[in-house]
Amino acid sequence: MLNKVLVANRGEIACRIMRTLRLQGIPSVGVYHHEDRSAPHIELADERVLLEADAPVAAYLDQEQLVAAAQQAGADSIHPGYGFLSENASFAERVTNAGLVFIGPDAAVIRLMGDKIRARGFAVEHEVPVAPSIALDGDLERFTAHADTIGFPLLIKAAAGGGGKGMRKVRSASELEENARIAVAEAQRYFGDGRIYAERYIERPRHIEVQVLGDGQGNVVHLYERECSLQRRYQKILEESPAPNLPADTREAICTAAVRLTSAARYRNVGTVEFIVAPDGAFYFLEMNTRLQVEHPVTERVFGIDLVAEQLRIAAGEGLSFSQSDVRPNGHAIECRICAEEPEHDFRPAMGRIGVLRVPEGPKVRFDGGIREGQAITPAFDPLLAKLIVYGETREEAVSELRRALGNLVLLGVPTNIDYLARIAGHAEFLAGHLDTGFLTRHATELASSVPVHELHAAALAALFADDDFRRMTFEVPEPYASIGYWRN
Repeated sequence: MLNKVLVANRGEIACRIMRTLRLQGIPSVGVYHHEDRSAPHIELADERVLLEADAPVAAYLDQEQLVAAAQQAGADSIHPGYGFLSENASFAERVTNAGLVFIGPDAAVIRLMGDKIRARGFAVEHEVPVAPSIALDGDLERFTAHADTIGFPLLIKAAAGGGGKGMRKVRSASELEENARIAVAEAQRYFGDGRIYAERYIERPRHIEVQVLGDGQGNVVHLYERECSLQRRYQKILEESPAPNLPADTREAICTAAVRLTSAARYRNVGTVEFIVAPDGAFYFLEMNTRLQVEHPVTERVFGIDLVAEQLRIAAGEGLSFSQSDVRPNGHAIECRICAEEPEHDFRPAMGRIGVLRVPEGPKVRFDGGIREGQAITPAFDPLLAKLIVYGETREEAVSELRRALGNLVLLGVPTNIDYLARIAGHAEFLAGHLDTGFLTRHATELASSVPVHELHAAALAALFADDDFRRMTFEVPEPYASIGYWRN
C-alpha cells in the first residue's frame, strides 16, 4: 500500500479523501494557502504544509511547490482530487518524474481524453457513437461551409475545454461565423488553446455518465450510470443513480460503450465517460473525465464501494478489488450541490461568514463538506460549499429523504441555493423523473422564489440571531476580559 499521501486540494474533496486515508491507515499531508489556514481540511490532515502565493488559487496550482511539499513531508504519492490540477497531464508527469505516485491515470491518457477533438476521434475508432461534427482547422470559411452541411442547431465547443467555457449554441448559418470567432477567443483565454469544433446540438437531451475503473492493463469494470441532466449554464447541480426512466437496453448499450472506450485506452484508476442521450434513445459520446467526479458519492452509496479506496488500491499496483459480475446496484441515491450563491440574483456568487451550520443526520443521509461555523466564504474559490447525499430503497423514497434533509439543513450567514434545491425536489416533473438538460431553464419561473428578497434576508437574519450558539460566539466576552469591565480597552 501507499505509505503517505499528499492531497493537492482543499475544501470538501480534500476532507473526503483524508477520511478514507484515515480509514485505510495511511497518513495524509494537507496543503493550504494562508487564507485557508483555519480550513477544516487542514485540521483533518495528519501533517500540513503551507503554500506560498499571492493569490489563493495560485497556491493550489503551483506544480513545483506541490511536488516539493510532498517530498518535504516524505509522502510517496499525490492525490489531486478534482478541479485544480486533477486533469493536468504535465502535473501527472511531473509527479511521476519526481519518483512519486500520481493517484490517477497516466499523463498520456489525460492528454488524449483532455483534447476533445482527439478523444472524439478515438471514440469513433473504437465504435463509440459521436454526434456529427467538424473541427476548425484554421480555415473559417471551410469550417462554416462544412458546419452548414451538418445542420442546425449546432453547439460550438473548445477542444481543450470543460465546465461550459467556450461553448456557444448556434441556431442558424447567419450566426455561425461570429460565434465561431468568439468561441476561438474564449477558448484561447480560458485554456490557452484556441482550437474549436462544432457538433450537432441535440434538443432536450439527457446527460448520462458512466463510472468506470481500470487497472491500466485493459481490465475495466463499470458501476453503471448517473443522471446529470439538471444543469445550470452547463454546470451540474443535482445528480442521481440510477438514471430514472432509462430503458434497460439503452443502459446496457451505454455502459458497454464506456467500457470499450476505457479498455482501449488502457485506462488506469477511476474515470467517467459522459454521453448525451437524445429523446429518441440515440446516444453520443461527449467526453471522458480522467478523475474522480464531484458526484461520485451517489455511485458509492448505491454500490457500497469506496471509490477513493479503489483509487488508492489501483495506484499501489494492486489492481481492481472486484469484477463486473460482483457489482449489483441497490436502491437509489441523489446528490445536490450546496453553493454560496444567490438564486434570486441570477445565481451570482455570494460572500459572507458562516454563522450557523446544522447538518441533517440519519442512516440515509451523507453530508460531504469542508466548511464550519465562523468560516469566511470569499470569491477566491469556487462557490461549491458542500454536497448533500441521500439514499432510498426506491427513487420515491430517496426524493422524500432529500426533501426532508434539505428542510433540516441550516446554513446561515452566507446566501445559498438550499431553498432553490428544495423547490426542484418538489417539482412535479422532477418527481416524475422527466429530466433533460433544459429542465431548469424551462421551469425557471416555477422554481423562482415567491418570497421577496428583502423578506428572505430578514428571515435569515432573525434566524441567525435566534441561535444560542451564534449569539454566544458573537456577543459573549470571554474571561478574563468579562471580569475586567468596561475600562478593559
